[in-house]
Amino acid sequence: MKFSCKYASLGWILGIVTFTGASAQTVDSTYDNSHYRERQELFATLPKQKKAIVFLGNSITEAGKWNEILPGKPVQNRGISGDNTFGVLARLPDIVAARPAKLFLLIGVNDLKREVPVTVIIDNYRKMVQMVKEGSPKTKLYLQSVLPVNDTILIEPFRKVTNANVAKLNEALQQLAKDNNCRFVNLHEPFADAQGQLKRKDTPDGLHLKVGAYAIWVNYLRSKKYL
Repeated sequence: MKFSCKYASLGWILGIVTFTGASAQTVDSTYDNSHYRERQELFATLPKQKKAIVFLGNSITEAGKWNEILPGKPVQNRGISGDNTFGVLARLPDIVAARPAKLFLLIGVNDLKREVPVTVIIDNYRKMVQMVKEGSPKTKLYLQSVLPVNDTILIEPFRKVTNANVAKLNEALQQLAKDNNCRFVNLHEPFADAQGQLKRKDTPDGLHLKVGAYAIWVNYLRSKKYL
């Protein structure tokens, strides 16, 4: 497999990532866009916090009113709508450099949307785990499972995301957490229905969460003593 490990490489920005092995494969690794840059610029202006609790991810994380749900705690919302594992890997050094107390990571559904292979997603996760362990060894890292979708109402751009692929990714993610002594957070417990779908009451479009669902999320983390 041929892959550049330079975090902000031009290849990632342009989406030119080629894997070689049994067969050549090019995946869409783009992440750099106007919203990504705007959020990064915002993050750079915010004051540093000691013992921060960081929620890192895509639009699902960005939409969370974490400071309101967790008043009095040094919470940082580092979600960027549309982000994927390549984008998180590119901006993770800044987060690690601040040495947060806890880091809750939820990323991967936009990779699945682009049909990025699970092996590639997990390889990016592996790099993230290594970066945190080496750069901020006292940070407690929580790998949160990718949420299920509800395919009965799933919005068109995400029709390529299936719960079968979500399950495959989460299984590999759980094993990665086990191998690296990280905490795996199974968000299917509070959010999946009996059929393994994202609960209809918690989602407006089969993918994202309603405002009230974030309290469920936080209460689940509290029940597991993660917060």
